[in-house]
Amino acid sequence: MRAFINCCVVMGLLACSVSAIAEESFDVVVYGGTSGGVIAAVQAGRMGKSVVLIEPGQHLGGMTTGGLGATDMGNQAAIGGVSREFYGRILKYYEDKSVWKQETPEAYAKREHYIFKDAMFGFEPHVAERILNDMAAEAKVKVVKGQRLDLKQGVKKEGTRIISIKMESGDVYAGKTFIDGTYEGDLLAKAGVSYMLGREANSQFGESLNGVEVAHAKAHQFGPNIDPYVKPGDKSSGLVPNIHAGDPGKDGEADKRMQAYNYRICMTDAAENRVPFPKPAGYDERDYELLLRAFEAGLAGAPWGPRGMPNRKTDTNNSGAFSTDFIGMNNDYPEADYATRDKIIADHIQYTQGFLWTLANHPRVPEKVRASASKWGLAKDEFVDTGNWPFQLYVREARRMIGEYVMTEADCKWTRKAEDPIGLGSYTMDSHNTQRYVDPTGHARNEGDVQVRVGGPYGISYRSLVPKANECSNLLVPVCMSASHIAYGSIRMEPVYMIMGQACGTAACMAIDDGVAVQKVAYPKLRERLLADKQLIEWKGGGSAGGGEHIASKTLAGIVVDDTKAKLTGEWGKGSGPGIDEGYLHDMNQDKGKKSARFEITVPQEGRYEVRLAYTPNPNRATNVPVTVEGSEGKKTVTVNQKLAPSLDKAFVSLGTYRFTVDRPAVVIVSNEGTNGFVIIDAVQVLAVK
Repeated sequence: MRAFINCCVVMGLLACSVSAIAEESFDVVVYGGTSGGVIAAVQAGRMGKSVVLIEPGQHLGGMTTGGLGATDMGNQAAIGGVSREFYGRILKYYEDKSVWKQETPEAYAKREHYIFKDAMFGFEPHVAERILNDMAAEAKVKVVKGQRLDLKQGVKKEGTRIISIKMESGDVYAGKTFIDGTYEGDLLAKAGVSYMLGREANSQFGESLNGVEVAHAKAHQFGPNIDPYVKPGDKSSGLVPNIHAGDPGKDGEADKRMQAYNYRICMTDAAENRVPFPKPAGYDERDYELLLRAFEAGLAGAPWGPRGMPNRKTDTNNSGAFSTDFIGMNNDYPEADYATRDKIIADHIQYTQGFLWTLANHPRVPEKVRASASKWGLAKDEFVDTGNWPFQLYVREARRMIGEYVMTEADCKWTRKAEDPIGLGSYTMDSHNTQRYVDPTGHARNEGDVQVRVGGPYGISYRSLVPKANECSNLLVPVCMSASHIAYGSIRMEPVYMIMGQACGTAACMAIDDGVAVQKVAYPKLRERLLADKQLIEWKGGGSAGGGEHIASKTLAGIVVDDTKAKLTGEWGKGSGPGIDEGYLHDMNQDKGKKSARFEITVPQEGRYEVRLAYTPNPNRATNVPVTVEGSEGKKTVTVNQKLAPSLDKAFVSLGTYRFTVDRPAVVIVSNEGTNGFVIIDAVQVLAVK
């Protein structure tokens, strides 16, 4: 402790008081209690170092405990190490049937696809927080909450080394190595480390998916005729709220816009545990005018994406053109001071609460949608100290360090391979919309959405977790790591933050033990320890479509026709998950009755054949997808519930048996006519029946 004497003159007398400011020293100082920060601290603690984990808020885990229970896992088989251990602990918790209050585990397993033999990737927020707290305690990590870095003079350096960091309270934490585990990258920025913001031009890193993306922005998009003006058709009346004046920019050009943030809402339809959606103070229906016009133009269902979690809860995400993403309202967040960030956070809360209340109550919302939305509410037993509202804003992207190695689209697509991988990423290159504007036809349009599949699980370079040596030699960064905007869109998933956190915690200890800069940690030694701790470093195949791996059609029996060979009617969006060959397509839950996919198959000989349809399940899928099969005996239409997991090879469902001849192709047509959710097309398989 350091004692400070504060003196002032009171009525002509010198009055003094003594106050104490804490100054503590640790081997490893972790600032930021996100999932990546927690696992970094846990790993360092397990390796015998003294560790402090400083969290600016009151809860550990970031989005993992803040509502994101439907884990964006990509290929689940590529998740190893302490990250896998965490999801294994989730599974173990739910193996106790006494924790199932609102439903049985059997009912949950039947309707969802988050459970595997050694891990479970869907969970309630409070369960994740309990497990991360336990892991930190077991590793003897000192946890400090409610302490924010002093943004003006919070980092003390000698040369390239951080000596200590100071909080707003004045408390000081000294250390040998430091880890920035925040979503914002405050520590790295204040330590003088260079970083990127917004979207780079495609030309900067030789990419094709970075920068402005008007052409690619097809999913989560408005229909063609949503008027953006206060008085429809009258430009002089001004724009309605939540749409921005100005040109969106040219495809591939750089800008400083941020992909949208949102809240992942834990909802429930269990009456005994449901709290009605609150109407926020200051609610103004004009803020939702575009949403209401979308309904009046034919939007059929609630534009949200509730993914089922245990005990009849959800992780509800953005889905559609006007949803929980507060598009364009977060551009100032990454570099803002705390007061400005608090204002941006408050605006996101008000917007999202107003959105939910509108769906459930506004008279211009179709009665069926209101009735359906009103069955849901906030979960009474979650986020009990923050009014059942998530404590964590989903900061999808903020600062990104410019490190020794910058991960790019080339790494994700397997056209470049890092020589020093510390773990694997596998999720789609995914960016949410960044702006809403008026297109050349005078209608509302979103820009920025990208969903492009990667080439398979790829290695993440250790050098992407460390700054340039001349900027800082004892700092590691598992969250705001070094990547281009579009590569970060794949890497920025909670399991991968944990994977990178484990690598950072390991390297921090090795740097201390060997007396070297973090840039000089011996990679062979780091690799050996990561492998010993069950991390997966190089992809050797495996997995399944249900587990996040693309299945090659050539490995399947019979005749398989992929969606890439289907004849499409209407505009289809690219899926962000696994599937046959290059993945799947979806109808964007729009233009019902105007989209279809026609698969044609030529059989080698006349006979009876089983016809199968491949799709990836999800709670936002349609339950009534009409699929018509045309054979020599006529046509038959089968209804497919795409919420249910396919039972055949974890990818297909049977449509029945049919007689086909060699003189004309067999035809399978998938339509979105009258469907009540997203319609998926992936592949059709035909197998001869003996």
